Amino acid sequence: MCGLAGIALRVGQAPQGATLDALTRALAHRGPDGHGHHVSGNVALCHTRLSIIDLVTGDQPLFAGAAALVANGEVYNYRELREHNQLSCSTGSDCEPPLHLFRRDGIGFADNLRGMYAIALHDRGSRRLVLSRDPFGIKPLYLAEIPGGLAFASEPQALIAAGLVEPRIRREARAELLQIQFTTGAETIFEGIRRILPGETVVIADGAVTERHRRAALPEGGPEPIEAEAALARLDTALEESVLLHQRSDVPYGMFLSGGIDSSAVLALMARLNETPVLAFTAGFDVPGAADERAAAAHLAAAAGARHVTVSVNEADVWRHLPEIVGAMDDPAADYAIIPTWFLARRARQEVKVVLSGEGGDELFGGYGRYRAAMQPWWLGGKAPRSRGSFDRLDVLREPLTGWRDGTGAAEAAAASPGRTRLQAAQALDVADWLPNDLLIKLDRCLMAHGVEGRTPLLDPGVAAAAFRLPDALKVRRGSGKWLLRQWLARHFPAAEPFKPKQGFTVPIGAWIESVGDRLGPLVAAQPGVAEIARPDRVAALFRHAGSEKHRGFAAWHLLFYALWHRRHVERRAVDGDVFEVLGER
Repeated sequence: MCGLAGIALRVGQAPQGATLDALTRALAHRGPDGHGHHVSGNVALCHTRLSIIDLVTGDQPLFAGAAALVANGEVYNYRELREHNQLSCSTGSDCEPPLHLFRRDGIGFADNLRGMYAIALHDRGSRRLVLSRDPFGIKPLYLAEIPGGLAFASEPQALIAAGLVEPRIRREARAELLQIQFTTGAETIFEGIRRILPGETVVIADGAVTERHRRAALPEGGPEPIEAEAALARLDTALEESVLLHQRSDVPYGMFLSGGIDSSAVLALMARLNETPVLAFTAGFDVPGAADERAAAAHLAAAAGARHVTVSVNEADVWRHLPEIVGAMDDPAADYAIIPTWFLARRARQEVKVVLSGEGGDELFGGYGRYRAAMQPWWLGGKAPRSRGSFDRLDVLREPLTGWRDGTGAAEAAAASPGRTRLQAAQALDVADWLPNDLLIKLDRCLMAHGVEGRTPLLDPGVAAAAFRLPDALKVRRGSGKWLLRQWLARHFPAAEPFKPKQGFTVPIGAWIESVGDRLGPLVAAQPGVAEIARPDRVAALFRHAGSEKHRGFAAWHLLFYALWHRRHVERRAVDGDVFEVLGER
């Protein structure tokens, strides 16, 4: 896991050393173990390294012939790629095989990579720069037009910090963020900065994009005919192989464990594959009546023989560190799960540099309740995902938010490809936007803030092939999602009690906001980003009653998040201190 950035200008222009240094400094948290540059003519590559595999010879950039590479992430099947393609590698780095495959196959080099990655390749011979991102979008990569060409980076804030792009807000994306807590599609919330899409490979020549290639995350086609026993056997093979690959590391690793189905499956496989006890981390909230997964996770850890570490998150800690937590989310996702994830990463970094987690299980196996609603036609009570926004029932904003569902609508049309069921279309919609632009951004930024690499073994091509085209009845049955994965757990890790009623994961943010609402509401209302869009008296009232109803709590949290985010990433002001100190500064 690392940070990468670079510049590709028109022929005859040269990148400035001060700009490259600024990009490197802005990404230092992603790679505290070293850094490197490659400059050739009108192209420059920058890299900051977090050492995970090949600690001795794996520094980047990597070179082969006329090609140079920098990368962020892990290519888990690097050994198989070397052997199968008879590649002559000079290092043990997992990122060197893609470099040789590019020299042989051109822009199709990424088609057989199995992992999470953002890659930049410069071919001096053909004067091309190639950018590529993994199919699920686990690792981020951003592209921006600048005077004289293009610039790219692992995080938008690096492009802004280097003075390459001004932090101007796109109103449509702001509306999405407030209503559904993340932004969709290729365009980010910043004017002029776009995402390289999941699975996209982009070719740049003479400072402009000349070619695009896209690799799909999900297999095409509708449900395939398969019986439960055959599906279970296939799933067991796919899960074991994926977890085995995701454990490849030259440094210590652990996992994030909740009391849920997905992380239970990861724990079961890690316990099967490791001779030493698995190290598992769980967060919980010291709030009476709050959903707390620590007891359930402790039961699972004991059953698997794992060493279990718990992290307590309390209200005082949240107010103390929230400006720092939100400050890490430069591509904003107002998912309140950033809070426990950030604290877990901080604790995990004391013992490991790699953690495995269960992201992707709901999307691939059909777990969310919204999927069951989407399976029904509208006349039977069915409804489209994200059909209602957080502010729809509240009179808080100066003007109604418009266009906030346009991106979701476009993604829905693309997800409903021929042959797919309503359930598959809803899953594909989430894989296209919710997963990369909320859950995986959260994981990436919160972990990289502490120099920890997050790995997601359920988001793997082999697991997707085994899960996505299952018949709907093997995903949803008797009102419960993830049926096949639950069956697998019942057989291989019965301690997980996979068919017991699910305890929903919540962060008691609404109650916390209400407890300090009289003080916090006016501070949030006075922030420039919030004052522009919301009525101060209504904001103050919302914060005083944030714990009374779920939708009020979500709306108050989104405004608090946006106030802190805007201060750090648009106003470019410091966020040192607790939430009251930061918002109280003028």
